[in-house]
Amino acid sequence: MNKDFMHNSHENDTLYTIDVDGTERSYLVHVPSGVSASEPLPVVLAFHGGRSNAEGMVRFCGLNPFADEAGFVVVYPNGTGPQPHLLSWDAGICCNDHPPDHPPADEIGFVAAMLDDLSARLPVDVSRVYATGMSNGGMLSYRLAAELSERIAAIASIGGTMGTECCSPARPVPILHMHGTEDYFVPLEGGRGKRSPSRTEFFSVAHTLDCWKAANRCDAAPLRTEFPVLVDDGTSVWREVFPPGDTGAVIELYTIEGGGHTWPGQKPPLLFLGKSTKNLDANAVLWKFFEKHRLPEA
Repeated sequence: MNKDFMHNSHENDTLYTIDVDGTERSYLVHVPSGVSASEPLPVVLAFHGGRSNAEGMVRFCGLNPFADEAGFVVVYPNGTGPQPHLLSWDAGICCNDHPPDHPPADEIGFVAAMLDDLSARLPVDVSRVYATGMSNGGMLSYRLAAELSERIAAIASIGGTMGTECCSPARPVPILHMHGTEDYFVPLEGGRGKRSPSRTEFFSVAHTLDCWKAANRCDAAPLRTEFPVLVDDGTSVWREVFPPGDTGAVIELYTIEGGGHTWPGQKPPLLFLGKSTKNLDANAVLWKFFEKHRLPEA
């Protein structure tokens, strides 16, 4: 264990590289200050959106200050692409920017190898590894829930629907989803986003959650709560909780009326992404959700 890394990481976050079947991949690690060098820590994997990178995700989501207060590690993986600042994820129907003859990236193999590498460097609580992501990164989070559920305790997707037709996870996985009604990149109702650089016909939020309601055995009617409007910014928020049966897993949907392709509670870096509500703090909500869940004992 590198104790110096544990001490200095708040000032100097560290980029690591690993080899995945002959391809060099990388990930950026932020460790909260003041944590014990031996205490197993929960980990949140934060996947950037399409045509971005790890550093861009750090700025976009604002998770690091929250992680310092709450005491969890944030890992920002890098996707692949033609330029270091234009990286994406192979999440199914979106968003591979490689030439047609380029093989798809092994994202599941990368994340598994990354978690192995991270556990060799830090005291990781392997029962509390979570995935979140923006847009294309949220789509990859859904892939991880479906294909790596033995290592991912729960996911939270922000503005990203499922990138595959449906899912068959090895176990039910707790799901949190946030989406703006005025998202013109990945539309809530599905189809092609009129501001999206991709020509992808995205799956809708309803399709995505219908698949996961079946996988998570959520048969009961949802419980709906409308949040008070604390800031008059042209947005409002309501939540639907889909309770599971005895052997299932919960699904929570936060719909942001008037919200765009943004991270709730954070200032969007570009105005054309749309409004970012000040009536909801995505980081506080997703961490409260994650804290309730851990991998089941084998």
